[in-house]
Amino acid sequence: MGLKRPAEDDPSPTGKVAKARIESDHALAFPSLSHPASHPPAFQRPSQLLTFSYSPSRVLQFDDSALRYFVNPPHGADLNYGYENWTRRPEERGRIDGLLSAWSRFKKSLNGQNPEIGVISWRGVITKILTAPYEERDVWELNVMCVDGTMYFEEHLSDAKLKEKSDLEPRHRLQSYYGYSFESYCTSSTPDEHKHHASSSSSSTSSAVGWGGDVDTNVQWCSVVKTKLGDTRIIIGGEVDCVRGKYAGNTDNFVELKTSLSIRGPQDEAKFEKKLLKFYFQSFLLGVPEIFVGFRKPSGYLTTTQVFQTVQIPRLVRGKPGAWDPNICLAWGDLFLSFLKNTIRGGSRGNVWRIKFTPKTGVSAVLLDDADVRDVEGGEDRVGFLPRWYWEEMSGAVAYDSEVRTQTRSEGASSKVTAIFSRDVLETHVKSGYLAVDQFVSCYLNPMPYKRPIPIDQT
Repeated sequence: MGLKRPAEDDPSPTGKVAKARIESDHALAFPSLSHPASHPPAFQRPSQLLTFSYSPSRVLQFDDSALRYFVNPPHGADLNYGYENWTRRPEERGRIDGLLSAWSRFKKSLNGQNPEIGVISWRGVITKILTAPYEERDVWELNVMCVDGTMYFEEHLSDAKLKEKSDLEPRHRLQSYYGYSFESYCTSSTPDEHKHHASSSSSSTSSAVGWGGDVDTNVQWCSVVKTKLGDTRIIIGGEVDCVRGKYAGNTDNFVELKTSLSIRGPQDEAKFEKKLLKFYFQSFLLGVPEIFVGFRKPSGYLTTTQVFQTVQIPRLVRGKPGAWDPNICLAWGDLFLSFLKNTIRGGSRGNVWRIKFTPKTGVSAVLLDDADVRDVEGGEDRVGFLPRWYWEEMSGAVAYDSEVRTQTRSEGASSKVTAIFSRDVLETHVKSGYLAVDQFVSCYLNPMPYKRPIPIDQT
């Protein structure tokens, strides 16, 4: 990476700014773990907007064809089974095209309304951000664009990083397969578990007992939710492994599937409790209430399983030496988003920023030059990392919104009074949906009905 062009709102006298200078001007220090937030930011319970599927040929379909249903796996299942038939999706850049297609489709149902959204991102990126205070090893980078007040996040994967992920050692590749194999044993194409086991038994001569089908990581079922951290409304998309029972059109019975080595002593227990941090936030962010963990031998054979209720996980580690605190993570996430807003807003709509997180150091932000933006585009029809069709769709929406605003201003003061009153009413409803972490836990544990999603145009 060479010299970076200066941010439009921070030019140097010479018009040239070195990378080191920009990084020092746009940096966020690593958070303190010894001083937990006294008033953690509120987190709004995720509400599902829509779902979509990816087919085996990686075609996005707005249906539930890839939806899977939870079934109990057989005891002692061999997670090595089917490895040679694994259809592995190639490693690729962390594009958000599928999520943007879903968001575009949902916005069309709002009859011309244009809700103010602070961030649009895949769940994995938001998980990296929130768990950063406890990350001790991995450096990560994001590409970020801010267009008309909305920040778009894309995980930045260099060619070297993509090659590293593609060229795993055979042992590591097999270990990564164990998680997918566990998903096959735990899922079915039908919500009727008796039918699944009957079907599995009839085909047991040609496949392992309880096997749900060969693994194809091209196939995914994804959920898109809206939530809010502090003052920032966020649209998050992510894969959902399966549902328990029949799918009712919300996140109430979503299940996340995970594998881990069997716990043989205090050291293994400590390692597992550290893993629970990512387990927790991955599910928390999509509103997934249940995590089903399969514990295995190093050889890949399943030993036991355990159900974890997502909202109870922080209590399992609280008070233990080196325990993680979700309130620290949420406070850091809120600070991170505020830092980005203050750093990247106000420049050109086409600016692309590279955000880099370094454990124990913090975050730096660099405005990419034209050569690096072309590298981000990767020779594809894009503006920055946003697909051109979405960029043009946004540009049309902005023109329409500007025209409507101009017309509203010309209608006089009475319309302004109505608008202010409506905003007050809406803000009251928004605040009533706020929940801090402890309140979030409490409302799930107490016998109270689950609060149904609020249409996005009301928040």
